[in-house]
Amino acid sequence: MEDEKIIELFFQRSNDALEELDKKYGAAMRKLSKNILGSDEDAKECLNDAYLGIWRAIPPERPSPLFAYVCRVIRNISLKRRRRDTAMMRDRRLNVSLEEISDVIPDGADIAEQIEGSELTATLNGFLKTLDRTNLYIFMRKYWYFDPVSEISSRLGMTDAAVYQRLGRMKKSLYDHLVKQGVLK
Repeated sequence: MEDEKIIELFFQRSNDALEELDKKYGAAMRKLSKNILGSDEDAKECLNDAYLGIWRAIPPERPSPLFAYVCRVIRNISLKRRRRDTAMMRDRRLNVSLEEISDVIPDGADIAEQIEGSELTATLNGFLKTLDRTNLYIFMRKYWYFDPVSEISSRLGMTDAAVYQRLGRMKKSLYDHLVKQGVLK
């Protein structure tokens, strides 16, 4: 079903809205949440929370594109849950992805919250526009969806070493971009 029709179902407050949303994007949302949380059970709970939040937000919102919107909702809920669950102990798997770019993102406080900041978001979006399609895919899969390098390399038919090499170059390019934009000195 087309996104616009799914959104219309939400506006009509039809029970089919969540069913159609789940059919179209549920698997991707569950995978993203599981990448962050590492648990199917926790991911299912976050997915239910995401569906409730989406149900409450539409209407009045009319998100476009819908996929990006639902991914942002599930990602934020999952990250919040991860932070809550690991407040006293750090989860190595999730933090590795964020720590890899933490030295180029200013103020080492909470990297996930900084990325949500509007000024930094605009600067990061500017950087992402400079990437070719393959590098953009690698960057987003690693740092937005938290996919493991082995999965990214397999999808692209590359070696893990080639993906790591590209990530290293992109990290350097991101640093240079942030310096050029005055975010870092």
